[in-house]
Amino acid sequence: MYNKINEKDVIALRAIVGESNVLTGNEISPDYAHDELGGIERMPDALVRAYSTEQISEIMKLAYERCLPVTVRGSGTGLVGAAVALEGGILLETVKMNKILELDKNNLTVTVQPGVLLMELAAFAEENDFLYPPDPGEKSATIGGNISTNAGGMRAVKYGVTRDYVRALKVVMPNGEILELGAKVAKNSSGYSLKDLVVGSEGTLCIITEAVLKLVPLPKVSVSLLVPFKDMKSAIEAVPQIIRSKVTPTAIEYMSRDTILFSESYLGKKFPDTKNDAYILLTFDGNTDEQVEADMNTVANLCLDIGALDAYIVDTEERKKSVWSARGAFLEAIKASTTEMDECDVVVPKDMIAEFIKFTHVLSDEMGIRIPSFGHAGDGNLHIYICRDELDDKTWHEKLEICFERMYRKAEELGGLVSGEHGIGYAKKNYLKEQYGQTPIALMQGIKRVFDEKNILNPGKVCF
Repeated sequence: MYNKINEKDVIALRAIVGESNVLTGNEISPDYAHDELGGIERMPDALVRAYSTEQISEIMKLAYERCLPVTVRGSGTGLVGAAVALEGGILLETVKMNKILELDKNNLTVTVQPGVLLMELAAFAEENDFLYPPDPGEKSATIGGNISTNAGGMRAVKYGVTRDYVRALKVVMPNGEILELGAKVAKNSSGYSLKDLVVGSEGTLCIITEAVLKLVPLPKVSVSLLVPFKDMKSAIEAVPQIIRSKVTPTAIEYMSRDTILFSESYLGKKFPDTKNDAYILLTFDGNTDEQVEADMNTVANLCLDIGALDAYIVDTEERKKSVWSARGAFLEAIKASTTEMDECDVVVPKDMIAEFIKFTHVLSDEMGIRIPSFGHAGDGNLHIYICRDELDDKTWHEKLEICFERMYRKAEELGGLVSGEHGIGYAKKNYLKEQYGQTPIALMQGIKRVFDEKNILNPGKVCF
């Protein structure tokens, strides 16, 4: 179906981006064969580093004419194999397109290239007294990757997800045509929202080369509250009551004692409290101390009334760093605790979180396999990790398949979906097909064909 890259193609690619920005064969690091989890591996035939929209346009004109598969890659922090070049071909790296192009203070927008890191954008916004609200755990991910997966993160409870902050995109189509989708406006009712189709499409429809993102004024005050509970059920059941209290926390995170201990060990730093089995970590922000303290006290008293064992105010920089650095290290800490792992990134209705977490504990006991978890309790997005530990290869893959099948089936039974924020990529596409059924998948495949008739962009992902 696809042509193999030949020497003439390599010469043409080097003419577009420069000799040093096209690597082939042993010149390419094995790191480019996989993403963060590493469960799916395939080396590209050529690694091409682009620096501009125009270069990407020329690359895609060549790829379209020659029918060469192209997979776009940012920092490689994904967890579902979306940036793995399954068909070989060109792996197009955009991390060098890392400029913040414009800050428009009048319209509260910032225009960035796709290789800008989330932590760079967050720092830039804060320096200018703004907040870019999407806050996924991996701060070294690129904005292009965040848009491609519609990343959510810890602040989604109050502020929403990445799609809510994308005003406009500049993209390169598979045939090399450059398009601008959306506009720097607050409202848009002008036909189908092509921009919103691209958000979350995991590089299968077109290539993002610029994004206009919405900012909000930076809240003046931010305080966190760490609330221990005697068990997971008590902690999770507190969440709907918090939400009904008419206070809107910025974040509501669930964490277990085991996961906190992994993080302590990984970071070599102590967490403020590890005596209890389950914790809710909340953040409140606003523009006055009085407003934030009132919200925090309302929730603290509510939690204590319904069985919380304490409520620790996290207001000093030292305490904030201790708590949030531990939360930010959960993924890496669990990864460091085992020989190999895979992840189930489900989302369920908020009032079903406790039932789903309880199910994972039962499943862990039944299968004799370790399944730690944490998650965004405020929006029902849970991160469940299946750990290999000392299992042999055959047993590992057998148990992994059974665990995934049962967890995704349980999520669907509870009214949930297969992915909350990490996307589908290659790893989850069969589960997506099973959950959605024939007609929705056929619609997705039809959209893909309209954008990419030759199926050269990130083939083998999401719905194919």
